Amino acid sequence: MIRLLVHFAALRFCLSEPSKNSVAQSPAALIKHPGEEVRIDCNHSNTAFDLIQWYKQSSGESDMLLVGYVRFTFPVVEAPFKDSYNVNGTGSSRAFLHIPKPGVSEDGAVYFCAASRAQCCTAPSL
Repeated sequence: MIRLLVHFAALRFCLSEPSKNSVAQSPAALIKHPGEEVRIDCNHSNTAFDLIQWYKQSSGESDMLLVGYVRFTFPVVEAPFKDSYNVNGTGSSRAFLHIPKPGVSEDGAVYFCAASRAQCCTAPSL
């Protein structure tokens, strides 16, 4: 039986006041069988932040790929991940990464969430 190992870590961006930049990700790590659903939660405590991003770092790779993000309440999944990943939540406090049916090896990775201020001034229009 092959197992999928997923590690997590949280990143902080826009470090102006460290006490206001707490980013937490849960669970800290998990092992799943291929096809078993994965959900990773991320939250932050900085009221100035309105963007939560999700990154993936595959085993043996130094690059982190942007999987997707939630800006305000608008989720975006990058094109290479659209068929396998979902993101949702609100950039102002909490979001999650969902992998409904992870594959055998391609989804086994370290996943990072990061929180920051969006590089714009207003919420996107509908």
